[in-house]
Amino acid sequence: VQLQASGGGLVQAGGSLRLSCAASERTFSGYSVGWFRQVPGEAREFVSTITRSGGSTDYANSVKGRFTISRDNTKNTVYLQMNSLKPNDTAVYYCAASRRFSVAGLKSGGAYDYWGQGTQVTVSS
Repeated sequence: VQLQASGGGLVQAGGSLRLSCAASERTFSGYSVGWFRQVPGEAREFVSTITRSGGSTDYANSVKGRFTISRDNTKNTVYLQMNSLKPNDTAVYYCAASRRFSVAGLKSGGAYDYWGQGTQVTVSS
């Protein structure tokens, strides 16, 4: 599965962005999808995940109430709507696909089988 993340950019604090993760295969609906982020010199951080049907989601505490993950399996795409952005949300955001069907364990990057390239999100103060 090839994943293409897009939608990053420069936004002021309090603003919004919507990231997209598009997959190359129609079997994308068979994968759970997660978003992670990484700041240079720091460890990769879990952001959010969604199961195959979209029935279960999970979020990092730092983004709960501000970010919303969703998916449109007819378009082979997962979205991350990011509202009320803060400067410490600045990072490269990556999407990843996992064959696991349960949300349990999907906070770990090791649970994912495929990774896309990142998209830069920069939030200015």
